[in-house]
Amino acid sequence: KVVFKNSKGILVPGGFGSRGINGKIKAVNYARVNKVPFLGICLGLQILLSSSEEAPGVKGLGIFKGQVKKIPEGRKIPHMGWNKLNVKKNCPILKDMDGEYFYFVHSYYANPDDEEVISGVTDYGVDLVASLSNNNCFATQFHPEKSGISGLKILKKFVNLEK
Repeated sequence: KVVFKNSKGILVPGGFGSRGINGKIKAVNYARVNKVPFLGICLGLQILLSSSEEAPGVKGLGIFKGQVKKIPEGRKIPHMGWNKLNVKKNCPILKDMDGEYFYFVHSYYANPDDEEVISGVTDYGVDLVASLSNNNCFATQFHPEKSGISGLKILKKFVNLEK
């Protein structure tokens, strides 16, 4: 059973883990209904979009309208390693993080319909969305938990967000 009662924030990591996708969906819905800060990491970002080329016919949550697409041909897939973050808009968890390096491991990337929700990109021969944000919802394609001091700074900023 997944319990979120009185949670002041929700973090959904990448991978399916022991709770599976249903636990992730419940976490996102709890954060949305209760207006608590939410941070999705990797798959936790991708489930927020409307659909994915990785799972044709399966609807995403549509928190961010758009599609998850396969990284374009001609690049090494999966994209695995350290890349620099280019912060695109004011986002409380990315404050002072422009130019910092973060660890990525993915074969698909977010392609939101509204470019205003893109808070960061990374150069992988083409700009790939590295992070999304809107109101109390934040999501990173990179793994802050695997990104050393820079990643810890992001996680600390998230934990310290006020409701």
